[in-house]
This record gives sequence, structure tokens and C-alpha cells, in this order.
Amino acid sequence: MLNTTGKATFITVTVTLDKNEVPSFTYSNETGNVEVSEESTITYILDDNTNKGLKFTGAAFNTPFDGIVDAVTVSSDGKIVQLIDLDKVVGKTTFQFILSNTDNTLMLISKDPQVINIKV
Repeated sequence: MLNTTGKATFITVTVTLDKNEVPSFTYSNETGNVEVSEESTITYILDDNTNKGLKFTGAAFNTPFDGIVDAVTVSSDGKIVQLIDLDKVVGKTTFQFILSNTDNTLMLISKDPQVINIKV
């Protein structure tokens, strides 16, 4: 798990397809999880190895009202998602990235990384 303290954190999200075209997500920091101990911006950068024209469209949270993550932004080209964490609430939240593709109108969701706010 990556530990960040008031700095920008960058994580690459690589998406590949197996021979049956089942997507697989891997993260440059192994799990995609981030521990936060003060205000931080967590940046996820898409590395699309599917040839399906994937783009981030957002992030969906299991508990969107818990106050762990305060805002989400997506770049206009769909290659970057940023989570803004003001670190006002101790706890953890899970989410999934939502991605569009150029093959059809169906959406793809990722496995669920976590943002964990810790008290220092």
C-alpha cells in the first residue's frame, strides 16, 4: 500500500484483455490502495492495453457520503481520474472506476481500490 502525506500521488491503472476478452486491471502500486495522512490528491492514469479505446468516465463509491474522498475529477480525454481527499474523516472507502469503450455502449468497472485515511 502506498503511503502519501500531503503530496500528489500517481498510480498507473493498466487494463489488458485475456484470450477470451476478459479485462484485467493492475496497478503500479500493486493494489491501487492509498493511505492518506493529510490533504492529498490521488491521480490514477489509464494505460489501456486493450485496443478498445477505454476512457475513464468516473468513479463509483460504495459509500459516497462517508466523507473520505471529497471530490472526483476526470480529464477531458478520459485518461486521468483524480480523487481529492481533504483528510477530514478517519476511515476507508472503496470505489470502482467506470470506463467507456469504443466497441459498444456498455461500461466497464474495475476491481475496487481503497482510500484509507489514517490518524497520525
